Amino acid sequence: MEAILLVIALLLLTGIIASKTSGKLGVPVLALFLAVGMLAGSEGLGGINFDNAKMAQSLGIFALTFILFSGGLDTKWEMVRPVMWQGIMLSTFGVMITALTIGYLLYLLTEFTFSEGLLLGAIVSSTDAAAVFSILRSKNIGLRGRLRPLLEFESGSNDPMAFFLTILMVSFITGASESPWSILPLFFQQMIIGGILGIVMGKLMVWMINKIKLEHDGLYPVFVMALVLLTFSASSLVNGNGFLAVYLAALILGNSKFIHKKSLMKFFDGQAWLMQIIMFITLGLLVFPSRMVPLIGIGLLISFILIFIARPLGVYLSLLPFKMKTREVAFISWVGLRGAVPIVFATYPMLANVEKSDIIFNIVFFVVLTSVLIQGTSIPLVAKWLKCYKPERSVQRYPLEIELTDSFKNILRQIEIPENAFASGKSIVNLGFPRSSLIVIIERNNQYITPNGASVIQGGDKLLIMTDKETELEKVRKLLLTGENT
Repeated sequence: MEAILLVIALLLLTGIIASKTSGKLGVPVLALFLAVGMLAGSEGLGGINFDNAKMAQSLGIFALTFILFSGGLDTKWEMVRPVMWQGIMLSTFGVMITALTIGYLLYLLTEFTFSEGLLLGAIVSSTDAAAVFSILRSKNIGLRGRLRPLLEFESGSNDPMAFFLTILMVSFITGASESPWSILPLFFQQMIIGGILGIVMGKLMVWMINKIKLEHDGLYPVFVMALVLLTFSASSLVNGNGFLAVYLAALILGNSKFIHKKSLMKFFDGQAWLMQIIMFITLGLLVFPSRMVPLIGIGLLISFILIFIARPLGVYLSLLPFKMKTREVAFISWVGLRGAVPIVFATYPMLANVEKSDIIFNIVFFVVLTSVLIQGTSIPLVAKWLKCYKPERSVQRYPLEIELTDSFKNILRQIEIPENAFASGKSIVNLGFPRSSLIVIIERNNQYITPNGASVIQGGDKLLIMTDKETELEKVRKLLLTGENT
């Protein structure tokens, strides 16, 4: 057990340390996690022999559950609502068109049968929530209009469709169903049951968190984790889609008021990163690089079809009724990032003993690496080229850990006072501060001072300012720095 824990600790530390260099190198951190797993595997430096597809699949499903939950918590409904129907079309019709295009072109250009091509297309048809969330948020990519909420909503909600198509094709190829369309009613059943349970559990979560009144605050994250697992398992047991149920429950919870909201959201953000690291390293361990080498040619062909034909066609046809700008459609097509989810889905044919399942798994792994390396590294550049980029305002850091409720509408900003500033050496009462603004706290030499009218501001002070509007904040800044009072 000590040796196992040591290996786990070293893998986690290596992945996290590697992520420190990802920003400088321009390589998405998820690709580094996969690389760490491959290096630690049986054909790498670590020599860890891991070929348990069932365990990798179980870990992947468990990790994906909490990654989707964290993504749903961070999704703002007021941002998603205007693009909800676009997102639903991309998550359903767009996924289907992508899978069908890949399947048909593979049937024409390779030795894959149409069923095998469609299975491979279904596996790689959905964008990956972990990849999209981490790359858009870790790189602080600012996007114009509603592009970011649309991309995040699509990536968080399109896994159920890809999962259904994958299971459908596995069942058809193995003979478990006579026709792919024979289990079509199961799709609607899973979507309806998963959707209803997700909404019910989301509202129940809000009510239970606010009513339970636990004696120890540290138990709240554990309590919510249990509710997440309950949502997924209960939905799956009654033939609902657990992924959809978890995402909808998180969407409702994240847009509601409940106690310890900020701390819980930080906890699940950290947990989502842990789940991503575990999932990507585990899947990296599962792959054998030597088996991918003979498949580089067909892997590049499928990557080209996916990135430049199937994904753009699916996006274009899905968004055609909404009359979006061509450059926005092009950018959405480019942010079709594939991640660990297709690799997890690729374990289903392996466990069902589908012919060519090993080949399909290694091709999918290669396609994911290609997508993350080519599309993931170029998103900021493509956003600027297509004029979809806007500067992202840096996150405001406060001198104290302050939790603000969603109903708090004022603006809080920290302003540092230089030695030669107009306000340096003057008392607050003599500054002529606007009535709509207030100095909340003064940080001086790592100590915090409660200000009053007689408090004298010194050079090097950091003032936490609260104002009603952004325009008032600019007036305060000019007053403190130059003495200009407009």
